[in-house]
Amino acid sequence: MRERMELTGARVVLPSGIVEDGTVAVDAGLIAESAPGGAVLDLGGHWIVPGFVDIHVHGGGGASFSSGRAEESMKVIATHRAHGTTTMLASTVTGELGDLARQAASLAELVQQGELAGIHFEGPFISPHRCGAHQPELLRDPDPADVRKLIDAAGGTARMMTLAPELPGGLESVRLLADNGLIAAVGHTDSTYDAAREAIDAGATVATHLFNAMPTLGHRAPGPIVALLEDERVTVELINDGTHLHPSVLELAFRGAGADRVAFITDAMGAAGMGDGMYPLGPMEVEVKDGVARIHGGPTSGSIAGSTLTLDTAFRRAVTVDGIAVEDAVKALSVNPARLLGAYDRIGSLEPGKDADLVVLDADFALAGVMRKGEWIVRPARS
Repeated sequence: MRERMELTGARVVLPSGIVEDGTVAVDAGLIAESAPGGAVLDLGGHWIVPGFVDIHVHGGGGASFSSGRAEESMKVIATHRAHGTTTMLASTVTGELGDLARQAASLAELVQQGELAGIHFEGPFISPHRCGAHQPELLRDPDPADVRKLIDAAGGTARMMTLAPELPGGLESVRLLADNGLIAAVGHTDSTYDAAREAIDAGATVATHLFNAMPTLGHRAPGPIVALLEDERVTVELINDGTHLHPSVLELAFRGAGADRVAFITDAMGAAGMGDGMYPLGPMEVEVKDGVARIHGGPTSGSIAGSTLTLDTAFRRAVTVDGIAVEDAVKALSVNPARLLGAYDRIGSLEPGKDADLVVLDADFALAGVMRKGEWIVRPARS
């Protein structure tokens, strides 16, 4: 239920900086200048930051977007919302084109209902040499005709596609995506530095989980990492779970790209928000042990299979472990991905007129509350 209210006494992170003892007013589901007559909630000792935006998530709560079933997809959405992600893309996993088309049709309905911000196709147009948790036998070259089939199947709700631009048809497909208003992402790629540069010039604007599933950085053959880091047109995804990236590598990415070009993602699979055990990931089986997901069986057995991360954990780790400034963490979790999606006029910051999407954190940066469009998903204990 939407309430008129004023959240007072907290440290509020605004585009202009941190406001001590700040107030956030909410009215009719929007951030307001003030909310006279509304309830007043004292959040002294807490932080208020914009709702998190995840542009790369496959599952959570024991469910997966790849199931093609609306009830499972809503379980994924509910799980991540409860951890502060108020906007997300649904990411698919490599499969047969027909299966992916059917998944897209199901997910498109949730986009149209406002539950999702769009669809992200990760695969099947990726390198067999860097397939990670994707089934090698289902991979294919990015034939623009096949790319078009998936775009059409999504009925205007596709927002991003990850592909390996060095494959036959790769650059043409990047141009096709860019020309149709989709985000072309370079990932699961075996490309060289020069091939990555060509992809960026063709219209690629995202590095899918930078460093992971691509050639390592070399001093004579820098590979795609340097090309993606150095170009101001590219937003780099980072999985900040302490498993995918060493803290020094995370620091390198922040220094190389700058805080305005980093987007934290979860790349979460179905075990996010759950415990250890066996979980499906598309047509594969994944074993989660000590919070780390790996493929169980088959030619890619043992490969890291996405993560069990939620964005509240990524935020807390960034500030308390990695030493990233709170304002820069907000950029990586909210501002930058919102801008990438072309939605910064509605989400991504706590400014009047925008959706009342916000996260309340305690003094130790643990999640204490989540609001989406003026409705509490997680109500702070003080209320």
